[in-house]
Amino acid sequence: MKKNKLTVFLMLGAVCLLAPVGLFAQNADAIMTSAKNRVTSNTISSRSRMVITARDGSTTERLIDQYSKDGPNGARTVIVFQRPANVAGTRFLTMDNASGGSDQWIFLPSLGRVRRIASSESGGNFMGTDFSYDDISSMDRDVSLDTHTVLREETFNGRVCYVIQSVPKNSNYQYSRTVTWIDKENYQIYKAEMYNRRNEVSKIMEMSDFRNVQGRTTPMQTRISTVAAGTSTTIFMEILRYDEPIPEGVFTTAYLETGRP
Repeated sequence: MKKNKLTVFLMLGAVCLLAPVGLFAQNADAIMTSAKNRVTSNTISSRSRMVITARDGSTTERLIDQYSKDGPNGARTVIVFQRPANVAGTRFLTMDNASGGSDQWIFLPSLGRVRRIASSESGGNFMGTDFSYDDISSMDRDVSLDTHTVLREETFNGRVCYVIQSVPKNSNYQYSRTVTWIDKENYQIYKAEMYNRRNEVSKIMEMSDFRNVQGRTTPMQTRISTVAAGTSTTIFMEILRYDEPIPEGVFTTAYLETGRP
């Protein structure tokens, strides 16, 4: 069964609740694993409206389809841009690999060929959005790649949450650390703060509008904000289906090039 990969992360006053540090250290990995595995399915198919907001408040919209399915080494996801015309036909593939990371390819109609995304590009903006290539895969990032610590418990948006810090074991990762708010009762992820090398909050990802979809509580809105730039990208889930068959041929570079499985 695959993990929920909806890219898919309301700042309110919080009240700190303390617990023994030893217990936190012991449970941090398990909490993060439970959060990432909270929603399971064989496949996920979706259509989303993406709204990109500039610093001056102006917006542009894009319509995207997304297909996800488990594979030999983990999750595989294809994103297809449908509108507007200047990005229509752009297709992106990310596949978990045996090392716990991801391999990524993109097809740009203007180039007419598939290009592999180099590891040096992982922190770059994805198609002019606030998401980086790393952000696209972050919800499926293997728990073992980071050192997790429960910093505290606090009330967030009326829910008691674990606040967990994740520090990458590989110093080449885009962020120096990530702090995530996870519901203590149901392990839903509400918010994540990503920090740069200067220990400044670089991006904030927020999940909201949780709904029951085929028996699974699912965030229908994901917003990522780039703090210094004053920009944001919000994904509004319009159609979402779990466990519908997806041909294997979709998760290939040939599909990226032709749009046919």
